[in-house]
Amino acid sequence: MRRLITFSAICIAMCFLLTTPLSAQDAAALFKRNCAVCHEGGNDRAPSREALRTMAAERVLAAMETGPMISMANRLSGTDRRAVAEYVTDKKLSQALVTAPLPEAMCKTVGDLSNPLAGPRWNGWGVTTSNTRFQDTPGFTADQVSRLKLKWSFGFPGDLGAYAQPAVVGGRVFVGSQGGMVYSLDAASGCIHWYFKAVSGVRTAVTIGRIDTAAVPRYAAFFGDQSANAYGVDAATGKLIWQRKMDDYPVARITGAPSFYNGRLYVPVASAEELAGAAPDYECCRFRGSLSALDAATGKQIWKTYTIRETARRTKKNKIGTQLWGPSGAPIWNSPTIDVQRNLLYVGTGNNYSEPPTGNSNAIVAFDMNTEKIVWSRQMTSKDAYNSGCRIPDKTNCPDSNGPDLDFSSSPILVTLANSRRAIVVGQKSGVVHGIDPDRQGEILWQERVGKGGTMGGVQWGSAADQSNIYVALSDIGRVMLPLPILSTDADPNVGGGMFALRLDDGKRVWYTPPPGCGDRKRCSPAQSAAVSAIPGVAFSGSVDGHMRAYSTKDGSILWDYDTERPYETANNVPARGGSLDGPGPAIAGGMVFFNSGYASAGGQPGNVLLAFTVDGR
Repeated sequence: MRRLITFSAICIAMCFLLTTPLSAQDAAALFKRNCAVCHEGGNDRAPSREALRTMAAERVLAAMETGPMISMANRLSGTDRRAVAEYVTDKKLSQALVTAPLPEAMCKTVGDLSNPLAGPRWNGWGVTTSNTRFQDTPGFTADQVSRLKLKWSFGFPGDLGAYAQPAVVGGRVFVGSQGGMVYSLDAASGCIHWYFKAVSGVRTAVTIGRIDTAAVPRYAAFFGDQSANAYGVDAATGKLIWQRKMDDYPVARITGAPSFYNGRLYVPVASAEELAGAAPDYECCRFRGSLSALDAATGKQIWKTYTIRETARRTKKNKIGTQLWGPSGAPIWNSPTIDVQRNLLYVGTGNNYSEPPTGNSNAIVAFDMNTEKIVWSRQMTSKDAYNSGCRIPDKTNCPDSNGPDLDFSSSPILVTLANSRRAIVVGQKSGVVHGIDPDRQGEILWQERVGKGGTMGGVQWGSAADQSNIYVALSDIGRVMLPLPILSTDADPNVGGGMFALRLDDGKRVWYTPPPGCGDRKRCSPAQSAAVSAIPGVAFSGSVDGHMRAYSTKDGSILWDYDTERPYETANNVPARGGSLDGPGPAIAGGMVFFNSGYASAGGQPGNVLLAFTVDGR
């Protein structure tokens, strides 16, 4: 069993090493980089190449898309999964994958996008520059939430996950996909105005901003991809304006949505090196997180500041003689929060990947928007050097401090308190929610524990705040080892979840609602890892069990519960089904609620659908 678990972890880590998409014709290279370590590595629990050749291509593809290999294959594109299935079986699939939209899915009219920021909107990640994730004018009331019904759905062809939060601007829905397509959809019907193909998967929310001051203004849609490219495309037409590589490190990526303010775009950079570090022969680790400012009109870099000042140096060799490096890590997973009053940007950082640990990891960090300097940093968990080698029996590459991997993956929320003082409120993977003072160098105002925390625990992707409370969803997802011969872990159906309301002034608990159970649903977890979104009187929280629930902000009672895990007939005629809800939260604007369903990582259920709701489905 020890050898099996080690192989499993290495296989999973290898899936994250593919950052530059390979063509479908280069299937041999795809297999070598993502599968050979198990299937040609002498692991008797992984079918050999000879055994795979006896199978139908459809069977291998099904194993990657609906069977035991979901966790290992979900990071590959649909095209690449098909290429691998055909390569290992020496057989062709009976049906080709079509990713280009059908003609009938395109909008028949162009529509007006001359002044998109004038109407109802959920722009970027957090609605406002303060990242409150609170929509004060949703277009429906709390009393009407129980009447929300599905109006239309949209399928992402060939994808196993739907992990990018929609943005709603100018009567359109802008959304990225795991397959690297970015769409501009009609909010009322789901028809496609335009689509754009990025280099790799787009997980960030799309941010719309005006990029000139001409009599006829021009608006751009900004986003980043999983190969660390940032883009500016024409919001009306989808034509590329500029594209810029934000970091040349092989496993760098952009997960946090770029923030736009006053003609500049602020882009955070993270990486997958934490996962790559599990392999004992990997020279862990050299990546450093960063935040950059770009000219939004041209993509030209104005400044770039690393969260770790010094470049990595050789430290020691591990027990098999692999050279190790450090310091490394402190990625920025979240969308920057803008403090207009002080001209600062606030981000949360992740852990270090190798030793020595640094002071800006697991911290809230304030950057000057003009000078790029770090003005202050408040570290919440020190000496947290961790990579995925720490959670497997073979800890060859695990740093001596061994975690505990307590990142900030949530964006800081900037609020004004009842006494007119300001605060940053933010949850951490430690299971602690923090209130700190942005006007006193991040001085701690209060701290409240809501969960145990851990590698996939605590507060994962974000909370929402109104004038009185912060609404916090708890992950604390549990993992169980799957029975032999499956080389993976699954979600624990009995661990995790829960919804909290805490007072902004002092962090005291207002209410708590425990999670409903999973029952006998497969690949199910009650964990609530997805970001929370709120309107007056209601907080929305998605769960890994596939349910989106609306909670009363008065007492935490559940006002609406929609189970997304089923097949859908979509506006673009693409086969789609819902799965786990994780990562992004709902975008709410113009009387509609939009959110994605499908998240195959961490033992969740795959899915590939965007859902749009209105009161009574009208």
